Amino acid sequence: MAFLKKWFLFLLTSTLCAASGYGQYYQLPKGQKYDKVKFELINNLIVIPLEVNGTTLSFVLDSGVRTPILFNLADQDSIKLNDVTEVVINGLGPGDPIQALSSEGNFFKLGNIRNPSQKLYVVMDSGINFSPSLGIPIHGIIGYDLFRDFVVDINYAKKAIKFFDPSNHKLKNHKNMRTFDISVINRKAYLDASIALKDKAEIPVKMLLDTGSSDAIWLFENNMIKVPEKNYDSFLGKGLAGDIYGKRTKINHLRIGDFILDDAKTAFPEMDTFNAILSLGNRNGSLGGEVLKRFNIIFDYPNREITLRKNGNFKKPFQYNISGIDLQHAGVRYVSERIANANGIAYSSPESYGNVQLLLNGATKLSLVPEIVVSGIRAGSPAHSAGLREGDVILAVNGKRIHRYKLQEIMYMLNTKKEGKRVKVLVERKNNDLLFSFKLKDLFK
Repeated sequence: MAFLKKWFLFLLTSTLCAASGYGQYYQLPKGQKYDKVKFELINNLIVIPLEVNGTTLSFVLDSGVRTPILFNLADQDSIKLNDVTEVVINGLGPGDPIQALSSEGNFFKLGNIRNPSQKLYVVMDSGINFSPSLGIPIHGIIGYDLFRDFVVDINYAKKAIKFFDPSNHKLKNHKNMRTFDISVINRKAYLDASIALKDKAEIPVKMLLDTGSSDAIWLFENNMIKVPEKNYDSFLGKGLAGDIYGKRTKINHLRIGDFILDDAKTAFPEMDTFNAILSLGNRNGSLGGEVLKRFNIIFDYPNREITLRKNGNFKKPFQYNISGIDLQHAGVRYVSERIANANGIAYSSPESYGNVQLLLNGATKLSLVPEIVVSGIRAGSPAHSAGLREGDVILAVNGKRIHRYKLQEIMYMLNTKKEGKRVKVLVERKNNDLLFSFKLKDLFK
């Protein structure tokens, strides 16, 4: 029998933390110079384990967010929140402002780092859930407060972050390391760079540093920055205030100092995405995770600096959804597999996925695994032309049963072949198994 966990939210009215005199700051234990935290890199996003009032949750480290936000708490037994009031917050996307809860005086813990009095927002809308598209539970986002209080050294190559006490951090020189000035405005960091659109003529741009974006580059149109002729309409991602769409393209290059990224993947979001933002000022766009992961980065907000050093991701090609398929988790399903044992003795394969297994007659293993569905499909794309449709359940790609792979690995299988290569996708639709085949094609020819 399966047991489903329910989430209970306890709203506590308490002034204990506020009365104690604690400020809203993060600190290391006395005498400790830094703390090291391992992270998962999921679709170019940094996912860290963070305790909130004693409950361990998964947060995206998002340098573009001002105050921590909690959402998608359905799989948690309980969490306590202090000093709660109702508020309205603005989010990225074309929708209306969001009803939320504001909570003061919460205890946050990350490794040995602690903040006894953290403010946070709680979004109760169950429709705001980033977990299905990332393939793992995501409960919230956190950003500025950590960057404000530490020198944050992100090693994308080793998937580890060091949080340094600013008074004890000394920058070690490496020949491939470059340090740049940044501006921190309204608790967000901006970097000056330059872009070249169709040719090598460069345009100076001010870019938001956004570790909470899985994309590469976002640009906003103006008198000098125009969408290149070769582009296509695309779903760009989810924001708190709705889905985000725009034009997908690539530019000649992005330059940060003497670092140059050629044929850089770029998106031009529809500007109603930013309705909730009163003014973009002189900002020209954003640099997201698909660019940032090509460096090991030291964010030094206290000294208004950022240090970049190329890593092994620097020369890797940018990833495009050339098949036209968007995927997400949609619950679970059972899959059966024959057990290769001539004597009929039951055993479990150590490579099996899913945490529920039933062994039937010593010959068949029944496992509970995530169900992967087509959540969206680009009109006119190879997959769409072949007959794939939204809601199709993916069973196999190129003969490989997908329950053995993570969501991002499946996307990689669908999109990494070169132009003209054939992709075969087995799906379930209305209890029928259907096999579709299509050829990939260059999006910019």
